[in-house]
Amino acid sequence: MGIMDQFKDKADQLQDQAKEKFGSAKDAGQDAADQASDRASQAGQDLQDKAQGAAEEASERSSGLADDAKSAAQEQADKFNQDYDS
Repeated sequence: MGIMDQFKDKADQLQDQAKEKFGSAKDAGQDAADQASDRASQAGQDLQDKAQGAAEEASERSSGLADDAKSAAQEQADKFNQDYDS
């Protein structure tokens, strides 16, 4: 085997090693991107769930306040009618 063949073999070997390292780095980068995407998606879902819960709670509270106001207004109207009829 001549010196040129040895150089060529060594160059091929180094090229294969570089491809392997690039592939590993690429895979690691893709894994990190996938994990970040999953975390962002989960955070978005958590935020959506919390917002939905807050909206439902606000709706329930406002409904209760409206009912209380309606009852108070009816009581005042009844009292006024009793006083007026007397």
